Amino acid sequence: MENLKLAEKTIYPWGHKRPFNDYSSYFKEKFTERVQKVAIDAGFTCPNRDGSKGRGGCTYCNNDTFNPFYCLPSKSVTQQLNEGIAFFEPKYKTQQYLCYFQAYSNTYGSLDVLKKIWTEALSHHKVIGLVIGTRPDCVNEEILDYLAELSKKYYVVLEYGVESTLNRSLEFINRCHTYEESIHAIQMASDRGIETGIHIIMGLPGESRAELIQHAATISELPFKMLKIHHLQIIKGTIMAKQYAENPELFNLFEADDYIDLIVEFVANLNPKIIIERFISESPSDLLIAPKWNGLKNFEIVDRIEKRLIETGNWQGKKYQNTFEELVK
Repeated sequence: MENLKLAEKTIYPWGHKRPFNDYSSYFKEKFTERVQKVAIDAGFTCPNRDGSKGRGGCTYCNNDTFNPFYCLPSKSVTQQLNEGIAFFEPKYKTQQYLCYFQAYSNTYGSLDVLKKIWTEALSHHKVIGLVIGTRPDCVNEEILDYLAELSKKYYVVLEYGVESTLNRSLEFINRCHTYEESIHAIQMASDRGIETGIHIIMGLPGESRAELIQHAATISELPFKMLKIHHLQIIKGTIMAKQYAENPELFNLFEADDYIDLIVEFVANLNPKIIIERFISESPSDLLIAPKWNGLKNFEIVDRIEKRLIETGNWQGKKYQNTFEELVK
């Protein structure tokens, strides 16, 4: 009760009463009107699928879990944007849009090809920027220099799938890149002033609770802005689904309450300057094998995490090694 009363009076240095530096507040402050991401499948692949580094892709990956119905690489970028906007527009008629290149590795191509695709997206009269999902080993100085130029005129975010700070885990899931490559890619983007986000998966096989908490402290030293946290899900049609069926003892799939407790500790150890964009994955029920958490939705988990942070007297950065006041200046 005392923690609840204290939380009601607390304004954190990120400017509001929520005990973590949340993405929705940042987004509302960033833009003067509502902005919606529209996912696009531009037909890219990945170096661990096409044989340049490996075959089969990441063991957990099935892009059908997050591709909307209108996302088909056989359609042009413009057509996918129009269909995506038509889906969102009836609810929010005045909003603007970000073109979200989400499926696979969206910098995995020549600069000429990338320029053509990004230019087509930005030529849409309702698109004000790009969000580009990719891998740390699929960028180079030429591509980043071009994105830095674009970011002077448009809102541009580069999202890297880091997934783990442990190379043994990256090898197990067939990422075909190292954590050191992630560090280098993030630094290159930061040096050019490109707004950068990263993805981390919580609960990969073989990672202890201590190692999962250590991810927070380790990534806190990197110069990126936004974080997407995903809990490990077993999805139909993936290599990991086969591994799970054959060797379930390899996996420690959290129950919802255990995961919430883990995230509270993770957040307490996370640099408070980092904006948290998501706490969990959310896959279609017809593709999800485990864990199912009785159908709990993203917003319900977020509510529970926020309440647990308050109840336990925690907040983002409370246990981070540098002082809270110095980090939020």
